[in-house]
Amino acid sequence: MIQFTVYGEPVAQGRPKFSTAGGFVKAYDPAKSKNYKDYVRLAAAEHAPKSLLEGPVGMMLTVYRSIPKSFSKKKAAAAEAGEIRPTTKPDVDNYLKGVKDALKGVIWKDDSQVVEVFTQKKYSGRPRIEVKIKELT
Repeated sequence: MIQFTVYGEPVAQGRPKFSTAGGFVKAYDPAKSKNYKDYVRLAAAEHAPKSLLEGPVGMMLTVYRSIPKSFSKKKAAAAEAGEIRPTTKPDVDNYLKGVKDALKGVIWKDDSQVVEVFTQKKYSGRPRIEVKIKELT
C-alpha cells in the first residue's frame, strides 16, 4: 500500500483552456490546476515505488476542505467532527481527476489502471488530500 498526504487547500481539476496557434487548436490546463498537479507529483515522488505500477490499481482519496469562515463555532465544530460534509462545488470527481493525472508516470504508467475508487469530501481545520493506493491482483 502506498500512502501519502498533500497538505494545503485542495484544488480540483479545472476545465481545459484553449488557444489557437498556427491554425491549430491547443488545449491546456489552467495554471492553478497545473501548479497543483506539480505539487501532488512532488508529494507522491517521496512514496513512489522503485518501478511504476503496471497492473490494476485501487485508490482511496479523502479530500479535506477548509471550514468556511461563515460557519458559527458550533457549526464549525460539527464540520470538524464529520457531522457536516461539503456539498458545494467543486465535485469530488474533479479532485480525483486531477490527482489521477498527476500520478501518471510517478506511481503508475497510466491512470486507466485505476479500476477501483473510493472518494470523499470532508471539512477540516487542516485542509489536505490523503491518498491511498493499492495494487490489485
